[in-house]
Amino acid sequence: MEFDFTPEQIQLRKSVREFAEQEIRPHVLRWDEEEIFPLDVVKKAGQLGFLGAIFPEELGGSGLGYIEYSIIIEELSRIDPSVGLIVAAHNSLCTNHIFIAGSDEQRRKYIPKLATGEWIGSWSLTESESGSDAAGMRTKAVKDGPCWMLNGSKVFTTNAGYADVCVAMAVTERAASQHGVSAFILEKGVPGFQFGKKENKLGMRASSTGEVIFTDCRVPDSQLLGKQGEGFVDSLRILDGGRISIAALSVGTAQGAYDAALKYSKQRKQFGRPISEFQSIQNKLADMATEIDAARLLTYRAGWMKDRGQRITKESSMAKLFASEAAVRATNEAVQIHGGNGFIKDYPVEKFYRDVKLCTIGEGTSEIQRLVIARQLLKSDP
Repeated sequence: MEFDFTPEQIQLRKSVREFAEQEIRPHVLRWDEEEIFPLDVVKKAGQLGFLGAIFPEELGGSGLGYIEYSIIIEELSRIDPSVGLIVAAHNSLCTNHIFIAGSDEQRRKYIPKLATGEWIGSWSLTESESGSDAAGMRTKAVKDGPCWMLNGSKVFTTNAGYADVCVAMAVTERAASQHGVSAFILEKGVPGFQFGKKENKLGMRASSTGEVIFTDCRVPDSQLLGKQGEGFVDSLRILDGGRISIAALSVGTAQGAYDAALKYSKQRKQFGRPISEFQSIQNKLADMATEIDAARLLTYRAGWMKDRGQRITKESSMAKLFASEAAVRATNEAVQIHGGNGFIKDYPVEKFYRDVKLCTIGEGTSEIQRLVIARQLLKSDP
């Protein structure tokens, strides 16, 4: 077992950190307050290979593994979790679904444009009354000759409104439950496919989250992604990898909050000395640093296993569960260390505190992660 990063991984972290410091940090507050989707910066990230991190070079990707991908998401999220979320949803969900379940023709058509940032991707599974419950899905697709007719709507779609491509799930055979859901690739501008309401969110405000609406949306059979009826099953495979990216996003967010709290504790003085000299503050910093390290190790373990083709359902859920909840605790303590200033937008911990909560909800709530982990434990050999 090796715990050192390779020289290439160290250089990658340095490069992503420099990009985030130069291109993202100066704009974080304005993007958040004005809900600005930083399209130009996202496109630059694509040019640097961040939007195609885990895809082969022959398809326009960077040919990296999940350790490197986690480094990218972590370093972006350390400065602005919204940008980390944009990149994670684009890579892990939309593009990866096409890569894993798509035909050779679909891969060649879509992945080069997505991997380079020419196109932005989104992924639509959740509905107002259906998330993890596939049986509750109401969006349907009916075969109509050589085409499919889609009707319904989705909510909480990341990158909605800016995506050129959307992978969406729809019921094609109601009686088959999980095996009656199929996936489709939709391109921006297709008649009957539109983005609806943009959500006004607590955090992650530079990341667009909104509705996707299908109204008699006719798509050819060539846009069916994977086998008919296997869209939800494929989605579970996609989410295994996606949870690594949310774990990395959580680690980055926690690290950003910790860095700010550590710096502040050394500068802020009370009773004639820096508050970092008080044991109560030292205890908070020690607990934060320890939990962040543990979360990072769980995340990299899942990435390491993923890169070796091992099944990671349990490990990615563990990483996502622990990292997201540890990040909530870390940002909470970062605000506490700042005292009244932690409640002010002039200090970055206020935003980290708002942003981080999504990590315990997106791509499966903490409750769902515990359910997934328990099921894996109970069916394993004693």
